[in-house]
Amino acid sequence: MTDNNTNTPEESDETIEAEAAEVVEETAAETETPIAEATPLENAEAEAAEMKSRWLLSVADMENYRKRIGREKQDIIRAAGASVIESLLPILDNMKLGLQAAENHPEAKDVTLGFKMVDDQLKRALSEQGLEELIPDGEAFDPNFHECISHQSSSEVEEDKVIQTVRAGYRLNDRLIRAASVIVSSGPEKA
Repeated sequence: MTDNNTNTPEESDETIEAEAAEVVEETAAETETPIAEATPLENAEAEAAEMKSRWLLSVADMENYRKRIGREKQDIIRAAGASVIESLLPILDNMKLGLQAAENHPEAKDVTLGFKMVDDQLKRALSEQGLEELIPDGEAFDPNFHECISHQSSSEVEEDKVIQTVRAGYRLNDRLIRAASVIVSSGPEKA
């Protein structure tokens, strides 16, 4: 048991609670003698031990509270970031569609190049915040990350593999924000 008033960062809640429980047991063992037979010194020691156990329990409760508040704060920050990024996903989709359409117009090559640079910059900024784009072409279909919008027979792509990604999916800090909309292979065409 430590006599310091401050806990080291390595000291866990379980250690503090175990120490408090130990002091409570010691106090209970010491106070089994009738109070009338106890000396004033023994009564003071028992009271001090009880106060110490209460203090250790309070310290453990406060540390648990601090940790819980820290986790809740991080969860709130992540949720706020996720909602902002979710509102930007349609903009990313429209930017991609606009760039695909602009590639068919050679006279707009300079403008297309400028928008492509803006698109890359936006994607880079979002990826720094933990956003990951999911384009699962050729991968096995996973209903946890992919939304199958169609099945299509294919002699080149194995059954239950993604043939084409229609709309990219996104994951933010290992949390799925939007599932990728995909076309899944149903294997070779059956006669």
